[in-house]
Amino acid sequence: MFNRKFPNTQMRRLRSVPWVRDLVAEHGLQASDLIYPMFVREKDSPREIKTLPGVYRHTEEELLKTCEEAINLGIQAVALFPYIEASLKDAHGKMAIEGDNLMCRMIQLIKENFGSELGIVADVALDPYTSHGHDGVIKSHRVDNIETTEMLVKQALVQAQAGADIIAPSDMMDGRIGVIRSLLDQEGFEHVILMSYAAKYASAFYGPFRDAVGAGSPGSFLGAPLDKKTYQM
Repeated sequence: MFNRKFPNTQMRRLRSVPWVRDLVAEHGLQASDLIYPMFVREKDSPREIKTLPGVYRHTEEELLKTCEEAINLGIQAVALFPYIEASLKDAHGKMAIEGDNLMCRMIQLIKENFGSELGIVADVALDPYTSHGHDGVIKSHRVDNIETTEMLVKQALVQAQAGADIIAPSDMMDGRIGVIRSLLDQEGFEHVILMSYAAKYASAFYGPFRDAVGAGSPGSFLGAPLDKKTYQM
């Protein structure tokens, strides 16, 4: 009978050299498994993100350079997040559904320069676009799920039309995945992938990201202070 105890069984044999470790590894992490998040901006918008040291918002020229660096590293997809100028924001976040907005132009730019070499994940949420910093349309002092979802569907469509490969809603509204999928299919974008990738938290730990997209702290509406606890984790 074979003795499965030491020294007959020595698991270190499978850890002896790199190629053996690679062969028997249960899990592996490669550059091709990663998605590179990139914050985009207009030329005159601030580049530095003070709460995320070493992370910057990119103009068109900077974005192309960073995308090229990502490809050279073996990264095959980028996720875009916009920083919108305050003058372009309103209570409904209408800039989010404009086909020539910052996100759509950046998506088109990447596709024109890199084609299928680099996948594009487009964030869908209204907080970068609203003057009050919330992820949706406010009615009667609360974020209205139905009206917000109607905006998100339109936002997803213009991003798909611009060339996004993956639409990634991070808004935390109920039901938006189903209606976005239905509209994209109806409009001929069956090939566009949906990735509900995020759970947003009503937490101070989320502050640096809100700063990066210019959402900041949620403001007040008609004099009533609001937080995000009614729709975020």
